[in-house]
Amino acid sequence: MDEQISPYGKNPIGNTGKVRIRHLQEMKERGKKWTMLTSYDMYTATIFEEAGIPVLLVGDSAANNVFGYDSSLPVTVDELLPLVRAVTRSTKRSLVIADLPFGSYQGSPEECFHTAARFMKEGGAHAVKLEGGREMLPQVKKLASSGIPVMAHIGFTPQAEHQLGGYRVQGKEDEGRQLVELAKAFETAGAFALLIEMVPAAVGAAITKAVNIPTVGIGAGNGCDAQVLVWQDMAGLRQGSLPRFVKQYANMNALLHKAAADFAAEVEGGTFPGNEHSF
Repeated sequence: MDEQISPYGKNPIGNTGKVRIRHLQEMKERGKKWTMLTSYDMYTATIFEEAGIPVLLVGDSAANNVFGYDSSLPVTVDELLPLVRAVTRSTKRSLVIADLPFGSYQGSPEECFHTAARFMKEGGAHAVKLEGGREMLPQVKKLASSGIPVMAHIGFTPQAEHQLGGYRVQGKEDEGRQLVELAKAFETAGAFALLIEMVPAAVGAAITKAVNIPTVGIGAGNGCDAQVLVWQDMAGLRQGSLPRFVKQYANMNALLHKAAADFAAEVEGGTFPGNEHSF
C-alpha cells in the first residue's frame, strides 16, 4: 500500500505512497524539514496534497476560521468530525491529524481515548493532537498504548488562553528550561511529535535538539523540524491584524473579492450569462 504510485509523483518525504509517522521520524533523522497546513474541506485538502504538503491538520482553529467563533473554545467534536471526514476522503497520501477540541479530553485518559477513537473511527483521522502540560501525560500514555498516534501541543496553547492571560509568548527565562523538560516527558509518554507555539526561537531550537521525535513550529523559530500555518493566514484569506509569525504567500482575499464583484457586475449589467453559457 505504501508503494502505491501517485499521479503527483514523489512527495517531500521521498516516497510515492502514504505518508506515515515513520517517514516524519526519518525526516528528522536526515535533517530534512517538512511542512504542515490546516485544512477543513475537500478542495484545500486536494490542492495542498498536490502541492506536496505531507501533513494536514484539521485544527480546532476551524472554530474561528470556518464557524465564525471568536476563539477555538466553543467548537465541538460533532462540528469537527465532518471536516475531518471531508479531508480524509479527499486525500490519498497526506497524513491527516485531527485536533481534540476543548473539553473533550481533559477530564480523564478514558475520556481522551473515547474522543480520539471517534476521530479515528468516524473521521478516518490517522492521528490526533492535544494541548497541555504535565497534566496531559496520562492522556498521551493512554492513547499511545491504545494504538492511537498523538501529537502533543506545548508552549502557547490556545485552549488555555484565559488561564495564560491572552495570546502571549511562552517559555521566557526559566520557563524555557521547563518547556524542554516537558517536551522530554511527552516523548517518554509516547507522543510521536510535538507542536511548539509562540516561544522564543532559541527555546524551539533547544526542544528540537533535546528530543528524538519531530517538532513542528508555529512562532517557534527556524530551528524546528517542521513548520505549520493556518491556511487562511498563509494564503491571505484572513485580513486585519495577524500574528508576527504569519507570512502570507498570496492575497486570496483580494482575488475572491474581485471575482465576486466581477460576477455581480456582469449579472447586474446583463452580460452574464451570455450565449456561450446558455442552452
